[in-house]
Amino acid sequence: MATLATFLRRFEAQAAPQKERRPALRVEQDPYRLRAIPNSDVYFFCKKIDNTRLVREADPRARKDCWTTIGAACAVVVLLTTILMPAVAGTMAGYRIQELRAEEQRLIDERRVLELEEARLLSPARLQQLAEGQRFVTPAPGQVIHLNPRGDGSLALNVK
Repeated sequence: MATLATFLRRFEAQAAPQKERRPALRVEQDPYRLRAIPNSDVYFFCKKIDNTRLVREADPRARKDCWTTIGAACAVVVLLTTILMPAVAGTMAGYRIQELRAEEQRLIDERRVLELEEARLLSPARLQQLAEGQRFVTPAPGQVIHLNPRGDGSLALNVK
């Protein structure tokens, strides 16, 4: 496709009389001259466009597509949740079981420590040592009174 310049030059060439052609002089080019940059003859202009007065029309089909997409996404989320829920619950139960086993072992160890301390505190040798420290003495045979309650409950009513 021709540009306007080449289109007009064609008519100028036909309208102008044929002059005798002179041999062209050969001009030696400067070796230091830069070559032309490609597309240097192309000019771009920026035109300002004002779209502030334009109002976009609502598209009813786009609204329907949007709600359809939202509904589909919600359905996928619900489906994935119902599929993954048992696996997550099983994993959480496994963690809880391990936690309870560790607590059971800790309580068993604590009970053993407490039973050992109780046995140490209630040992006859220690009780004898405490009695001597507080000057307890063995009662004389006449100081001990053994109560033999009758089966009628009269012992509970003895008030002095």
